[in-house]
Amino acid sequence: MAEARSSSASRHESRERIVEVAGRLLREQGPHAVTTRAVAHAAGMQAPTIYRFFEDKDALLDAVAEHVFATYVAGKTFVDAEDDPVADLRAGWDMHIDFALTNPAVFAMLTDPHRGTASPAAAAGLQVLRARVHRVAAAGRLRVSERRAVDLVHAAGTGAALALLSAPPQDRDLGLAEAMYEAVTHAILTDVPPPSAPDATAAALRAAAPELSMLTDAERALLSEWLRRTDENPHRHPPRPR
Repeated sequence: MAEARSSSASRHESRERIVEVAGRLLREQGPHAVTTRAVAHAAGMQAPTIYRFFEDKDALLDAVAEHVFATYVAGKTFVDAEDDPVADLRAGWDMHIDFALTNPAVFAMLTDPHRGTASPAAAAGLQVLRARVHRVAAAGRLRVSERRAVDLVHAAGTGAALALLSAPPQDRDLGLAEAMYEAVTHAILTDVPPPSAPDATAAALRAAAPELSMLTDAERALLSEWLRRTDENPHRHPPRPR
């Protein structure tokens, strides 16, 4: 039993060593430097050892991205999700831009259209954004559908970060990210909505519909269908039940 635990611990340490070395190569030299031979040499092991832990280079890069992102997030302080969902959305935007500027090689890898969408780290980041947007919708502060809001924030954040990274550090205009955020939130957020704000009310109902336990499945489906129509034609009101 003790030998099994020791073997497991040794395997875990070896994997961590590989990821840390690959992360350093990625940070210092870029993705092209993260080869099996280079990582094995820097980690002080034989190249075939890498394949005991990772199927291929992409799997290793995914592990590196997750490690870098998790380490970055662990050092950040977050807004209480129950306090202000709009402030939470802003905190997420700031973190996204800061992460890109702090980890340009990893960010470039995650935004590569040929592999970024399949990355567990990229998928996890999108899931966090969806959760933030959902809380904004539930608070009645969203004027568009959650999907449209997620797509707009994701596209704007990625574009702003890539634009900043394309310039030398000394020439970067950090106000670009601020202006982009203001433009996006102007398009997706309402002011604190009065009871008569139909877009915000519809968005809040869409967010809450799956949790309305007092309704039957059929009633929830009907409510969701009515709310879906408000996305397709925001100037029409749902039909009156007969």
